Amino acid sequence: MNVLLVEDDPILTDGLSRVLNSHGFNVHTVNNGMDALAQRASASVFVLDIGLPDIDGFEVLRRLRAAGNNTPVLLLTARDTIPDRVHGLELGADDYLVKPFATPELVARIKALLRRSSPRPEELSLGGLSLDNATKRASIDGRRIDLSLREWTVLEYLMQQAARVVSKQQIIDAVLPWGEDFTLNAVEVYVSRIRLKIAGAGVAIRTIRGFGYMLEKSDEVGDSAEPAATDATEASNADSPAAPAN
Repeated sequence: MNVLLVEDDPILTDGLSRVLNSHGFNVHTVNNGMDALAQRASASVFVLDIGLPDIDGFEVLRRLRAAGNNTPVLLLTARDTIPDRVHGLELGADDYLVKPFATPELVARIKALLRRSSPRPEELSLGGLSLDNATKRASIDGRRIDLSLREWTVLEYLMQQAARVVSKQQIIDAVLPWGEDFTLNAVEVYVSRIRLKIAGAGVAIRTIRGFGYMLEKSDEVGDSAEPAATDATEASNADSPAAPAN
């Protein structure tokens, strides 16, 4: 994904570019608002500082939205007042971070914006397993199965990445909003639960040792599961405040 980083502080620009590149983003940097507008077509997401030397970030945002550009925009600002935040949101910002901020939070918020802006298919299906996003119903050959919210989101991501190996960290990054606590061990617990619920669907969640998981079609009845996390209570508690997805 292409990140357009609009920031006039060269030290901050260099540091953020390194971090974002390490997370797989293709980062292009500019240090003023007019250059940002000139580069807008190539951006999947804007990381836009408000305090720029020519036109400020608010004006860049206003011109983007006036031109019909709906690319997600994350504002960076040292202005931590409610009127400034409201003004940015009213102009069409999707999110904001107040300086100073932790870089993991920046990465998580960018990923969340990209997820929300990506088109989602109405239905995902593999073998006899189907997920209907419109009704939030999961079924095996037409027979409904009950999934918690987190089970749904983990399974949805695995189905979106069917026949590809995904790591536990990729699952965490893909299905959770920024700042929410969810451990690698908890991923094991949810995968174990999902395996039990989708038994007989003609699909299997394979454990690729040292790499992660892969969902694929299977003629086998079951699949050897990675041992569940020892702290199963953590995952149980994590599910308790969430409403069922279906």
